[in-house]
Amino acid sequence: MSFSEVREYQYGDDIRNIDWNVTARFNHPYIKIFEEERELTVMLLIDVSSSRVFGTSGQLKKNLITEVAAVLSFSAIQNNDKIGVILFSDKVEKFISPQKGRTHILRIIRELIEFTPERKSTDISEALRYLTNAIKKRATAFVISDFIDIEEGKTKMNFHEALKIANNKHDVIGLQVFDKREMELPPLGMIKMKDAESDEIIWVDSSSRQVRMAYSAWWKETNKLIKEAFSQAGVDYTTLKTGEDYVKPLVTLFKRR
Repeated sequence: MSFSEVREYQYGDDIRNIDWNVTARFNHPYIKIFEEERELTVMLLIDVSSSRVFGTSGQLKKNLITEVAAVLSFSAIQNNDKIGVILFSDKVEKFISPQKGRTHILRIIRELIEFTPERKSTDISEALRYLTNAIKKRATAFVISDFIDIEEGKTKMNFHEALKIANNKHDVIGLQVFDKREMELPPLGMIKMKDAESDEIIWVDSSSRQVRMAYSAWWKETNKLIKEAFSQAGVDYTTLKTGEDYVKPLVTLFKRR
C-alpha cells in the first residue's frame, strides 16, 4: 500500500489513519488515504538458439528479438514494474532475476546484444519449466521465439504441455518471430542450405515446383501446430516478421487482451 492523499475525517474512517500533523495545523481531523501499489513482475523468455541468426529482409531474427525485448523492458520500467529475463537454447543459458531501475534495464539490453549461448538447439519446455519453478509470484511472461520446436512425425509441438502448466500459474504471452523466407522458397536453382542448430548441410533444388510446395506445406503445418498449442493452452500470441513494423501487431495484441 502506498500513500495517496489527505482528506477530512468522515464518520466511519479508521482513526489509526489520522494525520496528526495536518489535524493540528487545521484544527480539524484529517486522515491519510492509501491505495494499493500497482507492481507487476514481467519476465522475458528469449530464445537464443542458432535459428535466430537468420534474416533476408535487412534484419536478422535476433535483431528483431532484441528490439522487441528492449521496448517491453522500457515499457515495464515506465509502469514501475519489475522485469527479469530467461535466455534459453535447449537449456536455460542465463537467468536475470526481476528488478526495477534504468541500470537494470540497460544491463538486460547489453546482455541481449552481447550474449553468446553455449548451445545451438531449442527446448522451449525447459525455459517454461524454469519459469514455473523459479518465479513464485504470478508474473506476465513474454516468450519470444520462432517456436520451431517439433520432431519429425509428431502431431504436437514439444512445448505444448509445459505451456499449459506455465499459463496456469502465470500470464503467458507468445511473440513468434519469423522471416518471409521461412514461409516459402524462391526459385533460385540449386541452393546450399545449413541447419543452424544441427550444422547439417544439404543441397536443395529450389527450381523444382514440388520442392517449393513441400517446403511451403511444411511451414503451414508447423504454423498450424504452433497455433493449436497456444489455443489449447489459452495463451495469447502474435506474429512479428523481420523487416516489418512490429508496433502495430503488438498494439493489436494488447488491445485484444
